[in-house]
Amino acid sequence: MRKKELDLVLPPELAFDAQQLETEILKSAKVQPEEVKFLHRVKRSIDARGRQVLVRVRADVYLDNPPTDVLSPKYNYPDVSLAKRVVIVGAGPAGLFAALRCIELGLKPVVLERGKDVRSRRRDLAAINKDHVVNPDSNYCFGEGGAGTYSDGKLYTRSKKRGDLQRILQIFVQHGATPDILFDAHPHIGTNKLPKIIEALRESVRQAGGEVLFDKRVTDFILDRGEMRGVVTQDGQEYLGESVILATGHSARDIFELLHHKGITIEAKPFAMGVRVEHQQQLIDSIQYKCEDRGPYLPASSYSLVQQTFYKGKQRGIFSFCMCPGGFIVPSATAPGEVVVNGMSPSRRDSRFSNSGIVVAIELEDMELEKYGPLAGLHMQQALEQKACAMAGGTQAAPAQLLKDFVNRKVSQELLETSYQPGLVSVDMNDLFSDDMAFRLREGFKAFGNKMRGYLTNEAQIVGVESRTSSPVRIPRDRDTLEHVQVKGLYPCAEGAGYAGGIVSAAMDGERCAEKAAVRAGVV
Repeated sequence: MRKKELDLVLPPELAFDAQQLETEILKSAKVQPEEVKFLHRVKRSIDARGRQVLVRVRADVYLDNPPTDVLSPKYNYPDVSLAKRVVIVGAGPAGLFAALRCIELGLKPVVLERGKDVRSRRRDLAAINKDHVVNPDSNYCFGEGGAGTYSDGKLYTRSKKRGDLQRILQIFVQHGATPDILFDAHPHIGTNKLPKIIEALRESVRQAGGEVLFDKRVTDFILDRGEMRGVVTQDGQEYLGESVILATGHSARDIFELLHHKGITIEAKPFAMGVRVEHQQQLIDSIQYKCEDRGPYLPASSYSLVQQTFYKGKQRGIFSFCMCPGGFIVPSATAPGEVVVNGMSPSRRDSRFSNSGIVVAIELEDMELEKYGPLAGLHMQQALEQKACAMAGGTQAAPAQLLKDFVNRKVSQELLETSYQPGLVSVDMNDLFSDDMAFRLREGFKAFGNKMRGYLTNEAQIVGVESRTSSPVRIPRDRDTLEHVQVKGLYPCAEGAGYAGGIVSAAMDGERCAEKAAVRAGVV
């Protein structure tokens, strides 16, 4: 096999123009286009450390036919309409990828989603933004595609040992995502493009004989001598299968409560809460790229920040979470009487605003475990979300404060223009949080201002509360079989079970659970 491996350092105008990039790769390889059998773009990443922003590109030029694992394969899904059934609760990335993997392995998935299909869901999102009405079953967290559909579509993960990352990205491409996600260092689909991709994933399941059903909130489990046989939905229907994959996401509080009520073991786990901080994207670009105008080729810049803080002898981390360049802040409550915020970005990341979660680590010793047991973190979330709602007037308007005013403990007389559609209400955010959380947030923002000169400014504002960073509950499972430690045939999966932290890691965990369910069913 004849192959040339290349590492190029290019200006953005060459690296982000597909035709010019190919020209530069061939020029560097010193070959003519007709000599090339396959050009494999391996990785593209931005290097903004120096005075001039550069882009590093790694590419392989094959002068013979490449090995099959380099090509983007097409995944075929056989007819499983008459096969053994597996019930999958939740149609987020974990549930949908679990369903597709079940089909590949010869099982029929029956996917039950409490919310609506991705198109119908949009009306409920509009009702939250415009009318402040929260549908507990259809919102930014619940519905086809899960929370990821309308919260940015980032595909970056550090959990590369938990599954085949490239396979997940290839399946996304097969269902409509841009091939750029296969080689960008921080791949991103965009909230505007994800709905069609989610629809395509669903249709692959249905065309192979699987089922995807909406408005099917699970209200009970069917147990038989310590084994999970199926579930019951709110309309009284029973769905039976060889096993149940529970992929309900981090906000399905009723499922956690149902498990606890049934005596099925769950555990409190650490998580994080805080705020969204919103800057003008141009300010973040000027800090990160060291220039006033990033130009037409560089993408909207992002950042990642972390700081350790100490309060009364206790150390806790404060860190940026789900940073959304060129994005919007969105209302993510799942029940009336709560205010929760999250971030999202369209594929072009062309909003004037930048936002990021800035959150404080919550450890087990910070929770009222004696009072609430394994649901202690859940109750801590709820209490803060309800307090935020009350402070802002009882609608989906969110409490907010200018960033420097918050650090200086000064109530903001006026707030800035915002991307958050339901609107903002000026409050002292120090009164929203406990003394230790408020102190840690203030100290964190001071440290971030030292790390990114210009970040700590009243040209930015904080919006609360960012409380759904991850599940406050873990559903324990066996390390080898992935079944619940107590209930056979129950596969706690992905974010809602405490085993994933984003679209890709959730998808990989869904596939792993499907593979174990196939072993249990005796089809592999």
